[in-house]
Amino acid sequence: MLARMMRNVGLIFCGTVLGGLVLADPSHSPAHVALWPTIPFVRGQDLCQYQDAYGRTRSQQSSDMARLLGELIHAGAAPKQAPELLQTLDSLIDQGRQRSTGGFGMDVLLEGSFKAALDRVYEQHHPQVRKVSFFNPTALSELVRVLRAQQRQGSLEAKQVEGLNGMAWGTYSFSPACQGDVLVTLHLETQLGHSFNYQARGMPESVMGHIAFQVFSQFQKTHFPSQVTYLGKNLELLGAPGHVLGTTNSPRKAQFACDRMQARLPTVGEYVYLNELGHWNGGVRSDKGLWALSQERVMAPEMPNPSMVRSIKEFQSPEIRYFCVRQAIEKK
Repeated sequence: MLARMMRNVGLIFCGTVLGGLVLADPSHSPAHVALWPTIPFVRGQDLCQYQDAYGRTRSQQSSDMARLLGELIHAGAAPKQAPELLQTLDSLIDQGRQRSTGGFGMDVLLEGSFKAALDRVYEQHHPQVRKVSFFNPTALSELVRVLRAQQRQGSLEAKQVEGLNGMAWGTYSFSPACQGDVLVTLHLETQLGHSFNYQARGMPESVMGHIAFQVFSQFQKTHFPSQVTYLGKNLELLGAPGHVLGTTNSPRKAQFACDRMQARLPTVGEYVYLNELGHWNGGVRSDKGLWALSQERVMAPEMPNPSMVRSIKEFQSPEIRYFCVRQAIEKK
């Protein structure tokens, strides 16, 4: 089983680690993720049939069965024939379900839908650097040979296995709604022991779109601590103590928190620049609400006239957001 899973391994991580999803834990998110072209999906319990069998009590099932028998007899079936007719109908329903879910087509559909959905997300947001891509070590001639044989890429060379530091696989099951939708979970685990799980429910052709956006957000969104280049120098984004973004009612409290981190509050120019970068390019969206500045001031982007820089005295019990920054130490 282990050898089979390694042949069908779903994910390879490449690159150095920069920042984490959890503040002050920089080991959670790689700088770049290269996906192995084959992502195996294992079928789990059919929740539709499970719900059908156990979603009602035995007395409720008996009552439904008695009602159906009565309807058949009322329609003209002989009492001895009615149970056989019910059993035949039940068998026909099971045969139809088995035909529709048999074979190995669902895993291919989910894999292909995930790739297409991930590309659509990148087309919609256009980040400067794509952090999730697909890794294909084989020559195009070998890829053509595999596709002509109607096979899927799955074998790994020994040298490629040596560079493997993470893998992903999926599970799917038919949802209890019994309306054709599936429940899909994509599992991801790194060599360092960090696990990520993404789950969505919907029709087979669209459910992977929700998971693709979750993966995109996980690895593309700004993770603190991180660095950007501003006015030719490296600016380090640290977040707030215990949080990615801090919330307070006083710029003085925000400044005090940043001081304890040996950092400072961003300037107006830095807020504006990071907002233009956005979540997907290493920045922070700050175009709404109030943002803390030094000297008991706040930045109010939604109040640009006469100036979006305001005194805190203009607001009563405000909710002020902030994060801390500092100039990164240049390595010699």
